Order: sequence, then C-alpha cells, then structure tokens
Amino acid sequence: QVQLVESGGGLVQPGGSLRLSCAASGSIFRLYTMGWYRQAPGKQRELVAAITSGGSTNYSDSVKGRFTISRDNAKNTVYLQMNSLKPVDTAVYYCNADFRVWGQGTLVTVSS
Repeated sequence: QVQLVESGGGLVQPGGSLRLSCAASGSIFRLYTMGWYRQAPGKQRELVAAITSGGSTNYSDSVKGRFTISRDNAKNTVYLQMNSLKPVDTAVYYCNADFRVWGQGTLVTVSS
C-alpha cells in the first residue's frame, strides 16, 4: 500500500509563493495519477490539480495560471508550485494517489 507524506505548507503573504511536496512510498509511483486537493474551513474538499502517469495535467479554474503541478518519478515525488497566492487559497492541502490514497495534509495560510 502506497503511503504519502506532504510537506511545504506554511504562512505566506498575499502575492507570495509556496511549493508543496508529496513523497510517495512504493515502486509503482510512476503508474499513478497524482492529485492535489484542498479543503478550506467549512467547505468540501476540492480538486486543485492532477497529473497523469504520462504527464498530462489539469487544473481547477480557480488556480489555472497560478499553480503548477509536476512530478519526479525518480524521486517518487509530486510537487505543487503555488504563485500569486490569495487569501482564498487558505486551506489544508492533500496529496492523492490513484484516486484512493490520501496523505495527512499540510496547512497553507495566506494572510498579511
């Protein structure tokens, strides 16, 4: 069973940047579609970005042009580069593997 560990969250000012990382265990990481989701207080978890095993990506409209998802199969790691952050991006960000395995989440707070 794959396990996921996220890192990189924290407090950032509006307009700033953060890069989240998600390290996965297991030898078949390269076969998984990987995703980043987020859940803000009082709201449902939503998809932010996803990347297939072949490298195809998709983004929610709210982050398109600001966030970039990427993966390094040699390191079993998926990244989420977040630029031009806004207060509405404040949430717990979760990594997902293969639409079935979740990480523990990392908190991103955008505030001045």
